[in-house]
Amino acid sequence: MNVFYGTMTSKGQTTVPAEVRELLNLKSGDKLRYVVKNGTVILKAKNKKAADLAGVLFRSDIDPLAIEDIDDIVSDAVVNQSAERQ
Repeated sequence: MNVFYGTMTSKGQTTVPAEVRELLNLKSGDKLRYVVKNGTVILKAKNKKAADLAGVLFRSDIDPLAIEDIDDIVSDAVVNQSAERQ
């Protein structure tokens, strides 16, 4: 487990440490999801698209996605598609 520290400004803003940005492959404009459960916060990058799942079930050269990651990707795609229609 890696631990990284940041500081919150008076406006509630913080900088994501460079190491975390690299680990999550974050780029400017990427969305972040904060999942809070039992007092623990999990930061998830929302920089995957439903198209990223194409062929994932049939490829032996990559690790399969966890069901939670699949749920996140599908829900993000639904939200984005709904927003584009309005």
